Amino acid sequence: MTTAKTLLELAGADLSLPRLSDACLVLIDLQNEYLAGPVALPDAEAAVASAAKLLARARNRGTSVFHVAHRGKAGGLFDRATERGAIVAALAPLADEPVIEKELPNAFAGTDLQARLQAAGHRNVILAGLMTHMCVSSTARAALDLGFRITINADSCATRDLPDGRGGTIPAATVHDVALAELSDRFAIIARGSGALV
Repeated sequence: MTTAKTLLELAGADLSLPRLSDACLVLIDLQNEYLAGPVALPDAEAAVASAAKLLARARNRGTSVFHVAHRGKAGGLFDRATERGAIVAALAPLADEPVIEKELPNAFAGTDLQARLQAAGHRNVILAGLMTHMCVSSTARAALDLGFRITINADSCATRDLPDGRGGTIPAATVHDVALAELSDRFAIIARGSGALV
């Protein structure tokens, strides 16, 4: 039996991890909505803790940091005017770190994220955030079309249980792992371990 390989491996792509000083960090939807309530994620707190460590290292290296927050409807999920829609306190943006609000899963859709990343001058972009299978995935896939080289910090992402369409449930950990496996095939380099990116 042969070991499975990604398309990136088969193509001989450079799979080395970028240095934080040579990349931009994009934190996606790390909002209180995912810590409690109807869309609370089982591994959200661990992902937030990992993202906080990554953010501290990035700030120490002078990395350009961009916060993305989903903006939902007033009174609903991700209402940015409420505490639930706010970015988690442990990841609160500094004054010089832009907050980009989006209304769709892909953080480039209807926002100026592409222009901001291009202005920062780095092709390498590191993604961390919530949810792995949704906004992180759609942003990573779109980034390929825009010419960015994406790395995803796996430990700083999480997702939720999903219905399997047959009356059962796919556990969040499985959804997370499969989403990352799909992305690693063609769209992103996956960094594992809280200290993998330096």
